[in-house]
Amino acid sequence: MKTTIVKNEEITRKWYVVDAEGMVLGRLATQVARILRGKHKPIFAPHQDTGDFVIIINAEKILLTGKKAQQKKYFHHTGYPGGGRFETYSDILQSKPERILEHAIRGMLPKNRLGRKINKHLKIYSGSNHPHVSQKPEVLVLK
Repeated sequence: MKTTIVKNEEITRKWYVVDAEGMVLGRLATQVARILRGKHKPIFAPHQDTGDFVIIINAEKILLTGKKAQQKKYFHHTGYPGGGRFETYSDILQSKPERILEHAIRGMLPKNRLGRKINKHLKIYSGSNHPHVSQKPEVLVLK
């Protein structure tokens, strides 16, 4: 058997739209990261970007199980000494609900140039409208 290497010109990329309403954060993030990475395709190679584009709508209606909605905290550093900051899940959900899904999915992608390139294929919107109608995205129903 021979290993086939796919050229970048031969990769066909689809656009998918996912409705996040009523879905659990981690379960949605793993399935979206798999599609972004291209692991669902038979031409997958870990060193290539073979994935598709994913549009997520209704990001503000994502769910968490258990007491995570009250206890989950996100950390970021300002870059200054002593600049560590914590934000709660509920604060981020009110101000920028897209960041919650973006943070979860980015953590499941490679931590290198390829991961940063793949992350650009993810589009997240808090409402039910998106500006990518001209790409004719397919509705993707996740379990």
